Amino acid sequence: MAHPSQLGFQDAASPIMEELLHFHDHTLMIVFLISTLVLYIIVAMVTTKLTNKYILDSQEIEIVWTILPAIILIMIALPSLRILYLMDEINDPHITIKALGHQWYWSYEYTDYENLEFDSYMIQTEDLNPGQFRLLETDHRMVVPMESPIRVLVTAEDVLHAWTIPALGVKMDAVPGRLNQAAFIISRPGVYYGQCSEICGANHSFMPIVVEAVPLEHFENWSSLMLEEV
Repeated sequence: MAHPSQLGFQDAASPIMEELLHFHDHTLMIVFLISTLVLYIIVAMVTTKLTNKYILDSQEIEIVWTILPAIILIMIALPSLRILYLMDEINDPHITIKALGHQWYWSYEYTDYENLEFDSYMIQTEDLNPGQFRLLETDHRMVVPMESPIRVLVTAEDVLHAWTIPALGVKMDAVPGRLNQAAFIISRPGVYYGQCSEICGANHSFMPIVVEAVPLEHFENWSSLMLEEV
C-alpha cells in the first residue's frame, strides 16, 4: 500500500514485481555510474588548464565510445528481455478471471465457475468505515487464492481502460474488442489496491481495483458463499 511522501515502489507481492524491483536497482546503478563519469568529465574540462587543442580525430577514442555504450545497452536489454518473457509466460493457471472495464467500474467473471460474476463499484466517501481508504475501496473485491497461478483476461466494453495493481507488477490495457491477458502469483495474503491507469472519461479517478489474496480453503469458502447468493 502506498503512503504519503513515498519515494520508492510498493512492497513486492509477486515474483514478477520482485524481478522488476531488481531490474530497477540494476538499471539505476548503471545510470548513476554514467552520470558520475559525465559529471567528472565536465568538471575536469572546466577546471583544468591543461588542454590539447591539436586532436582532430582519434580512432581509439571512437572505438571506445562506440563499443562501451553498446555493452551498456546489452547489460540493460538482457535482464529486460528475461522479465518480459516471464511476464508473458502462462503455464496451467489454476483460475482464470475475466476483468471487464466500464465507465466507470469493473466487472469480474470467474470463468472456472458457473455464474460467479459481479460488478465492483467504488465505495463513496460518506459510506466508508473507519480504517478504509478513500477512493480505493470497492463494494466487491476480486478474491483469489495465494500461491496459485492466476490468469486475468482484460477487456473493455466502451472506451480504453487499464487494469493495474502496482504491488503485483501488473498493468494491462483494456481495449474494446480485444482480449489481453496477464498472469501473476501472489506470494502472501493481503489486500492489494490499484486504479484504472488509462484516461477514460470524467470519472476515471473513481474506478479502483481491489484484489484480496487468501489461503485456498478461504477462497473455496468465499466462492461457495458467492454461488449461494446467485
